[in-house]
Amino acid sequence: MKKTLALTAAGTLLATPLAVLVAAPAAHADVDRKGACGTGRYELSVDREGSRHEVSVDLDRVPARSSWIVQITQDGKKIAHVTRTAARDGELDVERVVADTAGKDTFRFTAKRVGARTSCGASVVVS
Repeated sequence: MKKTLALTAAGTLLATPLAVLVAAPAAHADVDRKGACGTGRYELSVDREGSRHEVSVDLDRVPARSSWIVQITQDGKKIAHVTRTAARDGELDVERVVADTAGKDTFRFTAKRVGARTSCGASVVVS
């Protein structure tokens, strides 16, 4: 009897967290695009946070202290147009938080190095 009770209790304790993990809805959806940007790399990331989207453009391994013009659009509407300088480690980030619009949202970014021909861009669609 004690063995059965102990096994049942142990099984319940082990199964409960798993059931909660499986039943819990996703808090947000993530969409990422990665690719080359000159000698570096880019990542366009869109994270759904409730009724909003966190949009992030990261440039990595670009020339240190190089300047870049970065533009981000949501459904064709400009949400960012900035000039940023890469850090000494060749990293540069631009982030925006915007409202989720009805239907699908298309996010695009372009990045162009100031004084050079290097540029890159990508887009993602979030439904």
